[in-house]
Amino acid sequence: MPLTLANVGEENIIKKIGGKPEVKKHLENLGFVVGSGVTVITVLGGNVIVSVKETRVAVSKEMAQKIMV
Repeated sequence: MPLTLANVGEENIIKKIGGKPEVKKHLENLGFVVGSGVTVITVLGGNVIVSVKETRVAVSKEMAQKIMV
């Protein structure tokens, strides 16, 4: 399921990252790597704030939909 459907406060493991190669690279640079854990902190106006590799990162709804957990 896409990260946008994940429950707040529940840790999930990243299974797949979709999108164009440059989008995948950008998400990898932010810490979104297949096999790593990600926790949704909150959802604000469609944007998702997550905790990944002990860092808080805000991603747009469009980006979050490319991250499968």
